[in-house]
Amino acid sequence: MARILIVDDEELFRKMLRQMLELAGHKVTEAADGAEGIEAYRKAPTDLVITDIFMPDKEGISTIQDLKQEFPDAKVIAVTGGGNKRCGYEYLKFAETVGADKTLSKPFERQEILDAIQELLA
Repeated sequence: MARILIVDDEELFRKMLRQMLELAGHKVTEAADGAEGIEAYRKAPTDLVITDIFMPDKEGISTIQDLKQEFPDAKVIAVTGGGNKRCGYEYLKFAETVGADKTLSKPFERQEILDAIQELLA
């Protein structure tokens, strides 16, 4: 069982992902944007952070940069469904350059996210 922080501005997506991860045995916390996510991580570091790229206020790229600067060992999965497919792919590649350990395009399959989590926490 891992402790996982979900950072995403879409409440419905957070709830769906939370339910999926809790059914798989993980303990999950949520944040609605990057600033809230970093603050939550400071208060109670988790084994893994799953963050969206496109969010208002503090978006995912700067969230990943700030998180990795303050907590270099933090494990991060970046996800996005924003923009067109090419644009989303470019943002995910950029997320890797700033510190994301894995990236996934929304929508993703349940097994994809579970495999990514298992790989990073192995």
